[in-house]
Amino acid sequence: MRVESSATAPTRIAVPAPAKTFGTVQAALGVAAFSLTFPATAWGLEGFGPWSLVAVRSVLAALVAGGCLLALRVPLPSRPHWPGLAVVAAGVVVGFPLLTTLALRTSTTAHAAVVVGLLPLTTALLSALRMGTRPSRTFWTAALAGAAAVVAFTVQQSGGALTAADLYLFAALLVCAAGYTEGGRLAGVMPGWQVIAWALVLCLPFGVPAAVLALSYEPVHLTAHSVAGLLWVAAGSQFVGLVVWYRGMAAIGIPKASQLQLAQPLLTLVWSVLLLGEHLTVAAPLTAAAVLVCIAVTQRARG
Repeated sequence: MRVESSATAPTRIAVPAPAKTFGTVQAALGVAAFSLTFPATAWGLEGFGPWSLVAVRSVLAALVAGGCLLALRVPLPSRPHWPGLAVVAAGVVVGFPLLTTLALRTSTTAHAAVVVGLLPLTTALLSALRMGTRPSRTFWTAALAGAAAVVAFTVQQSGGALTAADLYLFAALLVCAAGYTEGGRLAGVMPGWQVIAWALVLCLPFGVPAAVLALSYEPVHLTAHSVAGLLWVAAGSQFVGLVVWYRGMAAIGIPKASQLQLAQPLLTLVWSVLLLGEHLTVAAPLTAAAVLVCIAVTQRARG
């Protein structure tokens, strides 16, 4: 692979107006992929230990990403981009998967969805601090209302009880929002799929020995569920989902893309019913309607 000169100033990729609609579709596809992460993780934990599951998923995703980079002969990112890629790697590739997997050992997927309910608002806040974006008051009002609706619904679903797993979930919330914000910024100056691909490759030297060590200490019981769960979190959540997500963020902006994630906890709860046999209350359709209204407002609000 040829190396891109570090002296070359990064040129921001211009996004034509018609592409913004496609960007919204891509971001929504990313949300749909992410909504399966918690149920797939629960499946993976049926056969793998938490450390093994996170390490192996990272290695598999990195191999796929590295193969794509090599096949397309993508040059190395310039030196100024590497610190941002390290933040993406720490937050999205390692931090969020590890912390949520540890939480899901004792927490239901419904309870863990609280973290996703707060993630859009946290991402918008970090984006405002990191990049100086200033969404309108209407945007913030709708975002807060949507977050409140999702949190109230998911807490009610879990019986209102807080567990030790919440410490993992709140930490996951912060590191993931940081990774999303930095990844969205980088996706404005380099192709979105390359952002997550290089972040995954960056973790490979650490992921391989971590996977070997974890597999040697944690017993593995391969089942159809555990293998399917591992493959999804590695290929679907960790790579493909993040590729379309970062492309969407680059097209429509981090604050608006982040608010599409308000629908993610509700989708996760649907998958929890279908795949894990969890039960929902009649509050689900009412919350879904409220969230969809909030999403519509944030997408129309001026930045």
